[in-house]
Amino acid sequence: MKILVVFGTRPEAIKMCPLVLELRKHPEIDTRVCVTGQHRAMLDQVLEIFGITPEYDLAIMRDRQTITTITTSVLEQIEPVLKDFTPNIVLVHGDTTTSMSAAMAAFYQQIPVGHVEAGLRTYNIYSPFPEEMNRKLISALGTYFFAPTQGNRAALEREGVTDHVYVTGNTVIDAFAYTVRDDYQFKDATLAGHDFSQPTILLTAHRRENLGRPLENICHAVAQLLAAHPDLSVIYPVHLNPAVRETVWAILGDEPRAVLIDPIDVEDMHNAIGRSLLVMTDSGGLQEEAPHLGKPVVVLRTETERPEAVEAGTAVVVGVETDAIVGFVERLLTEPALYERMSTAVNPYGDGHASQRIVQILKDQFETPVDAHHTEPKEH
Repeated sequence: MKILVVFGTRPEAIKMCPLVLELRKHPEIDTRVCVTGQHRAMLDQVLEIFGITPEYDLAIMRDRQTITTITTSVLEQIEPVLKDFTPNIVLVHGDTTTSMSAAMAAFYQQIPVGHVEAGLRTYNIYSPFPEEMNRKLISALGTYFFAPTQGNRAALEREGVTDHVYVTGNTVIDAFAYTVRDDYQFKDATLAGHDFSQPTILLTAHRRENLGRPLENICHAVAQLLAAHPDLSVIYPVHLNPAVRETVWAILGDEPRAVLIDPIDVEDMHNAIGRSLLVMTDSGGLQEEAPHLGKPVVVLRTETERPEAVEAGTAVVVGVETDAIVGFVERLLTEPALYERMSTAVNPYGDGHASQRIVQILKDQFETPVDAHHTEPKEH
């Protein structure tokens, strides 16, 4: 069996690298990695941590790239890779423009697509944008669907996607086996010197729909929390997007306990989460990752494609208004029962063996070894 794994951003890499390593334990599977380089520097950090060297690197990143330029670049540059390797299946992840474009390119070559982290939905095509539509399009193009939860499977079924849907857990939980250690030494100098024995909140906020007033509200909420709690600090790895950095530095740049640092790699991030009190984020991935480490998640969005976290009690969607953000974080800081309830809730996203399940499903579905990508999958 020949498998091409495609990803282009840091969050995708964190979730796909454990799967690549699991696939490469099986010599009968010819596994090759194609990266698009949609987010170059942050992607390379993850590849280095997991010890993965891609066989194909499209290097599409350009200054001021847009959704359109990413889409067209991936479509054009991955076509010769697909024709050269002729994989039995192309595996893509989640909801990025890289994944949608790679799935489209595979469809044009009549190669089956396997969608890792399938079935997430907000039911608002503009939030998150363009991710919600990307994942709906991948569902239309895909053949095999690896859903993290039963809720994700149900979402696919409501859209008529019922064949080859498997509930596996989320591969991001698998990544912790490679990243978190009790004796971990931070690579970022600021984190290495930070006193985590004092109350610390880890913050990330950079989503496209939060640019402008919502991000300003988030930063003002942080400033109010810091003013109200003299022993509190907030660590904020600030995204490289100039629109994010300008807003954040304008509002929080003079706050001594707002620890503004450049983006950090996955090892530093996971271990910083583990040593922090709670997480404030508009990220999708952190809604899955932080509960694994027993950290409450305050979701800085108006909706989430991960309702399982909310239902399980590990996360609360507070929106993007300053008063609402401050009000709920204050409760977490001052109500031990609420904090205990959220920090001890069971993570609904898996047990760290999602990659093993996906590999076994693929082995069951395809005859191995095979001679061409047109070989039919086994019937289930």
